[in-house]
Amino acid sequence: MISILDILHRIESGRTTPQAAIAATLDRIEEKEPLVRALTHLDSGARAQEEGPLRGIALGVKDIIDVAGMPTGMGSPIYKDWIPRGDAPITSMLRRAGATPIAKTTTTAFAFLDPTETLNPHDPAYSPGGSSAGSAAAVGAGMLPLTIGTQTGGSVIRPASYCGAAAIKPSYRLLPTIGVKCYSWALDTIGLFAASIPDLAYALAHVAGRPSLRLANDKAPSSGAGLRIGVLHQDFAGPPEDDSAAALAFAMRAAEKNGATLVPLEAPQILAEAYAIHGIIQDYEVNQALAYEYDNHRDLIAPILRGALDEARKVSAEDYDAARRTAHRARKAVGAMLEGLDGVITFSSPGAAPAGLGSTGNSRFNRLWTLMGDPCVNVPGFVNDAGLPVGVQVISRFGEDQKALSVAAFVEKAIRSEL
Repeated sequence: MISILDILHRIESGRTTPQAAIAATLDRIEEKEPLVRALTHLDSGARAQEEGPLRGIALGVKDIIDVAGMPTGMGSPIYKDWIPRGDAPITSMLRRAGATPIAKTTTTAFAFLDPTETLNPHDPAYSPGGSSAGSAAAVGAGMLPLTIGTQTGGSVIRPASYCGAAAIKPSYRLLPTIGVKCYSWALDTIGLFAASIPDLAYALAHVAGRPSLRLANDKAPSSGAGLRIGVLHQDFAGPPEDDSAAALAFAMRAAEKNGATLVPLEAPQILAEAYAIHGIIQDYEVNQALAYEYDNHRDLIAPILRGALDEARKVSAEDYDAARRTAHRARKAVGAMLEGLDGVITFSSPGAAPAGLGSTGNSRFNRLWTLMGDPCVNVPGFVNDAGLPVGVQVISRFGEDQKALSVAAFVEKAIRSEL
């Protein structure tokens, strides 16, 4: 994979230039894209910006997010050849920071479950996950140093786990979702993919205009001394597969060996109730968010999504309001559960990437945290016996994104020290 910080160090030392860095990225894309199929559009003539903390960093943007002059297809024939005139705010924020949008990355249709043509960069016989398939695969393949995606259920953390990328779903609304095709306004969250946690922290700090999100010296903590990390198995979401159980156990051993204190957690019952109502909120809102497409182009909607929209019309306003009240109570319970902890470690995905391209995987270990709005980070490093990556997830309290990144960077470093 390509490190943002390594590229910037080479630029700062005079060993390369921003435009040469962009050109090198385009060369890697030319080599690897036929094997991964992560992109829907490429600006092969892109010119680097010469100023800004992300100068020389090529950016891939999930194809439900607007980039001026590039097509936004949303994974659907309904929007074939649609080209927005302006950037989404998140795209403009990245440009202001110096990044160069050069590609649109594949998305499942309207960021739901119908698979894309993208292949897992570690083995093309396996899924890259979804819905941010192209964003995760492009980073995991070493094609792009930075991509953005979105998460409504588990569409950032899960594909990052499958593709071996570092990724963050920040606290809800830390990044603006205007100019992003809405699926559920109470859940949709923009996330970032990069090669490592320090890369993520650097990029997010500059994109969000929050310098405090950077890690000290842009490096992981030297040890886990003083860190208190909760361990949550999310029994309410069902058992993990062997690969994810092994990844979590390995990360726990590595974290303890490197000085962290692990605290077993029991989830209060309200979390199980909140987990169960994620779908009610999602379905009620998508029935409105995709009303135009359903009412005017139903036959062109991808089959899994079309069936989901048929069912979503049955969700009542009363059930939606009750679900929102449950979510509100659960957020208070999560805040209390995480009191005194720097973060929580849990599963990123049920297991390694599923075989074939018929499924994007399951988001059951991600949905609750999207609903809670808490920052979540996929930590890569563990690889199963088949050579497929399996991530672990670090979560911190709402608004404590810097803690989530710091704990995740420590866990990433600890895992690598034990491999």
